[in-house]
Amino acid sequence: MNPLQRLQALGQSVWLDSIRRSYLEPDGYLPRLVMAGEIDGLTSNPTIFEKAMETDESYRPELDRLAGTDPREALWTVMKADVAAACDLFLPMYSESQGTKGFVSIELDPSKAFDTEETVSEGLLIFREMERPNLLVKVPGTEPGLEAITRLIAEGVNVNVTLLFSVARYERVAEAYLEGLRRLRNAGGDLSSVASVASFFVSRVDNKVDAVLGDDHPRLATAAIANARLAYASFKRIFSSAGWEELAAAGARVQRPLWGSTSTKNPVYPDTLYVDELAGPDTVNTMPESTLEAVRDHGTTEDRLTGTGGEARRQLDRLAEDGVDLDQITKELESEGVEKFIASFEAAVEAMSRAKPD
Repeated sequence: MNPLQRLQALGQSVWLDSIRRSYLEPDGYLPRLVMAGEIDGLTSNPTIFEKAMETDESYRPELDRLAGTDPREALWTVMKADVAAACDLFLPMYSESQGTKGFVSIELDPSKAFDTEETVSEGLLIFREMERPNLLVKVPGTEPGLEAITRLIAEGVNVNVTLLFSVARYERVAEAYLEGLRRLRNAGGDLSSVASVASFFVSRVDNKVDAVLGDDHPRLATAAIANARLAYASFKRIFSSAGWEELAAAGARVQRPLWGSTSTKNPVYPDTLYVDELAGPDTVNTMPESTLEAVRDHGTTEDRLTGTGGEARRQLDRLAEDGVDLDQITKELESEGVEKFIASFEAAVEAMSRAKPD
């Protein structure tokens, strides 16, 4: 087995953090990865679609057809079509794994990240309209997003909670998921049909912390990994509690931590750093093409999560002694993350408005 396949044998799902129309063709990139047993899911976002539409000629017929229409509606048409096709590609895997693999994510309008009602309304609409059991709708894990997560889970909607940077917020997201499951159970719903992941962003934490530490500090590139490992320790604790066991007995599935933003932004760091150091069971790592190819070529695969919570806590304590205010940094990252998501969504809309028929 190559390193990508070994990650899956370890219990970590590998998802591709990319999509484009040509990838979905019968002999395209996605079917080849699936056939090789190297990935079992996919994530998407408007930035990915913007780049895809600008460089992939497979979109040209549809962009010609949509030229002159409302660019926001046109963008949704393109995104939904690609995500639906990807869901269909992964559906056999989803069915064969009894709903544990084969998920595809679509992002809700990020401008609604601080509006609970709009997030719930849009999440319900997209999930029901697309009618794919392996679809995950992406909901930012903001304060207003917590209630939206609970309400969507209670309605049987699969949720990918995004933009998580702090362990404290991750723990509240996990509790929001459990509350949604309780409401679904109390309404007579099928808990086994609902899935969720909690996307914990990694490299952006190091970008901020390393800037505080300065060049040549001995603890560069340690904050993000320690932060994620501490979140994993919380995951193990929450999903072994008596409250969880009661839901599991009714068919509920754990909300797996997903490591996002796992391409290294600093070129001096190993390009597989955030994959190698966050390998472990009951998790997901979503990677862009460059990271996925690097992992296949020279990634290392062993469990580096189990039992690491104590040392991770000590590492973060040492960083605090060095002047790193991780609480403030993660708050800034959440705010900046929402702004970036909104900007990328609007950039994708603008790209649609520029589409002109040949």
